[in-house]
Amino acid sequence: MASSSLPPSVPSQTAAAARFARIPSSVSLKSTSSSFKIPHGQQQQGQLENLHLVSLSKQGKLKEARDFLKQMDEAGVLVNPHSYESLLEACGKMASLSDGKLIHRRLGNPSRYLENCVLKMYCACESFRDAEKLFDEMLEKDVASWGILISGYSEKGRLKEAFRLCTRMIELGIGLNSTVFTNLLKSLSDPSVLEIGEQLHSLVIRTGLSTNVSVITAISNMYVKCRQLQRAKLVFDQMVETNAVAWTGLMMGYTRAGKQKDALALFIRMLKEGVEMDQFVFSITLKACSGLEYLNLGRQIHGYIVKLGLESDVSVGTPVVDLYIKCSCFDSARRAFKRISEPNDASWSAIITGYCQIGEFEKSLQIFRSLRLKDMAMNSFIYTSITQACSALADYNMGAQAHADAIKRGLVSYVHGESAMITFYSKCGRLDYANQAFESIDEPDTVAWTAIICGHAYHGNASEALKLFRRMQSSTARPNEVTFIGVLTACSHSGLVTEAELYLESMSREYGLDPTIDHYCCMVDAYARAGLLQEAYELVTNMPFEPDAMSWKCLLGGCRIHRNLELGEIAAENLLQLDPDDTAGYILMFNLYGSHGKWDEAARVRSVMGARKLKKELSCSWITVKGKVHRFVVGDKHHPRTDDIYRKLKELNGSVTDVESVHLTEEDVSFGLPERKQLLMEHSERLAVAFGLISVPNNVPIVIFKNLRACKHCHDFAKHVSMVTGRRITIRDSCRFHHFHLGKCSCDDYW
Repeated sequence: MASSSLPPSVPSQTAAAARFARIPSSVSLKSTSSSFKIPHGQQQQGQLENLHLVSLSKQGKLKEARDFLKQMDEAGVLVNPHSYESLLEACGKMASLSDGKLIHRRLGNPSRYLENCVLKMYCACESFRDAEKLFDEMLEKDVASWGILISGYSEKGRLKEAFRLCTRMIELGIGLNSTVFTNLLKSLSDPSVLEIGEQLHSLVIRTGLSTNVSVITAISNMYVKCRQLQRAKLVFDQMVETNAVAWTGLMMGYTRAGKQKDALALFIRMLKEGVEMDQFVFSITLKACSGLEYLNLGRQIHGYIVKLGLESDVSVGTPVVDLYIKCSCFDSARRAFKRISEPNDASWSAIITGYCQIGEFEKSLQIFRSLRLKDMAMNSFIYTSITQACSALADYNMGAQAHADAIKRGLVSYVHGESAMITFYSKCGRLDYANQAFESIDEPDTVAWTAIICGHAYHGNASEALKLFRRMQSSTARPNEVTFIGVLTACSHSGLVTEAELYLESMSREYGLDPTIDHYCCMVDAYARAGLLQEAYELVTNMPFEPDAMSWKCLLGGCRIHRNLELGEIAAENLLQLDPDDTAGYILMFNLYGSHGKWDEAARVRSVMGARKLKKELSCSWITVKGKVHRFVVGDKHHPRTDDIYRKLKELNGSVTDVESVHLTEEDVSFGLPERKQLLMEHSERLAVAFGLISVPNNVPIVIFKNLRACKHCHDFAKHVSMVTGRRITIRDSCRFHHFHLGKCSCDDYW
């Protein structure tokens, strides 16, 4: 815009600047006023001095530039227009209004071109009072002057002032040019200003600019941003000449509106019509493929990108990575990521999400630590993924650090980040912090409500979970299928069978949600835990789905608890037909036979496991003390404090007399019966409890995590320890939290 009124002297200065670019950086870029001296009394043109002044301004060294201006004044060296232009541009970029005013005062009676430069500087500094004052004082305003002020207002969202100036232009008979129209149209980015956009469109037609490519492209994009995709498409189709910006704008509109197929149809049209494509076209096309999980088409586009040599470009490479991750092709995603020359925060976010998706949470944390050490740019998606990784690993220390870091950087995502924090603190046993995180949200959405309800459900706080659900019902958020999983789980873990029945019924009646097999499994579990085994069996056989393995496993678990051998055999048979490699099914049946003294049948179950070469997951318990994680397995003797741990364990075991009455668990079934008593004494969570007692201060709860379900013996052991020591102990097993205090557990033994 400003270049249209360059003074005659500028081309020569531009040429000089081009030559200046070839001067070694040690001279041109690193010189300062202290090292660059002007011979006193110099009266020559001062070309080199002006180039140095331009260099300082382009580096943003405004203080050095001020000092150097004084030297030039003392030496009598004139400052040329190009130097002033660079200085004013630097002031605008750095929003240094004081320096900008200083330069303005130096100009005296500047040319119209430099007045426009000053005007642009004031707009960039958002000092519109000074801009209006200068504009009104200008004796010779050209279209560029009007355009600068109008663009300044429109770019800052001050549409009223921008259109006021447009009206003045029209009243004065000054024609609006394409630049003014383009800048005005770019500022219209919300459906609330659609009417203004329509008026501008009409004005464009009346002024004869309807064939101008940049203006019509801006109109099409305006309709896209105002969510008028049909009108945007109509304008696009009527364009005499199109460019990549017009195609990209419409494709982006379709993608954001969830019409990815329409976006891909445009891409195919571009290919057929031979339209020159840039990286933004490929970026949007790949996002459309990701949304639809069109892996084959995405691979073809990736191949085309490789052919064009664009795969190292971060704006193209990142969507390629994201596509492969969304389509569960992590190896391809990893290879594509390695080819990006300079990954940005979006690239790192995509690959971190990929590692979390395949369960390599430690790797995602490793990348995160590396990014922090390098002080790389982060985004809210990275922190959300890291929070989810810490939830999966129950890594409280890392998660808390990430939370603090995200708050400090202002990168806690309102959409998913706050809910991820609630889940993280819940899974790490800090329900108090989860409650704080939830209550700090002004208007919790469905995800946030669901996170806190599920948190209380898995901590066994059924009354609080249901209380929160009633609060949710009174809010603007609507429960979804996952919310009801949390509600039904709370009922199941607390014996609230009638309440569970009512909530299951209300899903379709009150919220139009069709219960899935997961909801029915929760109901089966509620019946089975409560000993209503016949009701559980009837629900499994009569629900509107073919029973899955989990349905039968819930029933089998209830049969094991309530020692119903007849139904247990039916459940086990169906379970192992659907999933013959489910070790939990065999172990439940082994214990059920054992509880009835049917050791021959129990031996056959073990024999089948051996024939199938089934091995259970190794049981592991861990506790974090002073930021360090200490892991234990059954019979573990590798810890540096093993002697102290076993001494404490022997002291505690001496008062426990129920070992012989306990049935086998996952940890016991692969060992011979003679070793059973000793093994029960050395279960992993018992070792972790003993270590916690000798390592954690008395006023701090002992928090232990376990990858498998706790056995009854260790559950009773933890109750006993909490009674004789007065310590609070929390154990999270694979299903829920158990909070032990003064000989009681929060689950009321209903587990």
